[in-house]
Amino acid sequence: MSDSIRALAEQRADNKIKFFKNFKIYVIVNAFLAVINWLFTPEFWWVLFPVFFWGIGVFVDFLKAFVFADKFETESYRERKIQEEMEKLRK
Repeated sequence: MSDSIRALAEQRADNKIKFFKNFKIYVIVNAFLAVINWLFTPEFWWVLFPVFFWGIGVFVDFLKAFVFADKFETESYRERKIQEEMEKLRK
C-alpha cells in the first residue's frame, strides 16, 4: 500500500515540476518573441499565435497537475472505467 501511495505522490510531484518548468520556459521564450516582434514587425503581432497555441499546452499541464490530479491518475479510476465498460458490454 505504501509503495502505491509513494508512486502516486511521485507522479503528482512530477506533474507539478513539469508544469512549472514548462511555464517558466513559456514565459521566457514568449517574452523574447514579443521583443523581437515589437522591434522588427510592430504592425503585425504574430507573437500572439505561439502565445495562444503554446498556452493551451501549458494550461493542460496545469489542469493535470492541480485540478484533475485525483481524478485520472489513480488505479481506482482505471478500475471504475473497466467496470463501466464491462457493464456496457453486458447490455
